[in-house]
Amino acid sequence: MNDPLIDELLQALRCLPGVGSRTAQRMALHLLERDRRGGQRLADVLGTAMRDIRRCDRCRNFTSAEICEICASSRRSDHTLCVVETPGDVLAIEQATGFDGRYFVLLGRLSPLDGVGPEDIGLDQLERRFADEPIEEVIVATNSTVEGEATAHYIAGLAGRHGIRLSRLAQGVPLGGELEHTDQGTLAHAFASRLPVPD
Repeated sequence: MNDPLIDELLQALRCLPGVGSRTAQRMALHLLERDRRGGQRLADVLGTAMRDIRRCDRCRNFTSAEICEICASSRRSDHTLCVVETPGDVLAIEQATGFDGRYFVLLGRLSPLDGVGPEDIGLDQLERRFADEPIEEVIVATNSTVEGEATAHYIAGLAGRHGIRLSRLAQGVPLGGELEHTDQGTLAHAFASRLPVPD
């Protein structure tokens, strides 16, 4: 747009996922033309968030305190721990389920080809939790990718060493899905993981 400050704003907006040059331009023009107050609030909140939001010392989720609200809550069960890859996974589970246990956020998954080992995703910290806390069940909620499966397998070994029961999120045909439109890998996994029908 020929103005260096506007160009800088457009470039800054493009750091967001899925925001290309046209979307950045639309966002910038909207804020400048119609919602300067909203733009100022966004700038203020974003600046505060970037400065003050950190990782929870216990579960590694995002928080503005040393310990997040989930870890600090006395209403949560200490006996069930759900292991996820990202903070976004915590939000998804919290919004979709009535899970009342604790979490551990890996911030990635094992990928030896990319140089990502157990310590890089906090598996040493997770094992300390296995040793120090009264955990009875670990729910592994990693993604069903090669790396996610390898990570789940590694966690299964850690849990086994501490006598902790391990479960994995069920995977397969989505609710409302039709078999003829389900990909082969998903269908094969669902078939192999079939469960008995209760009486």
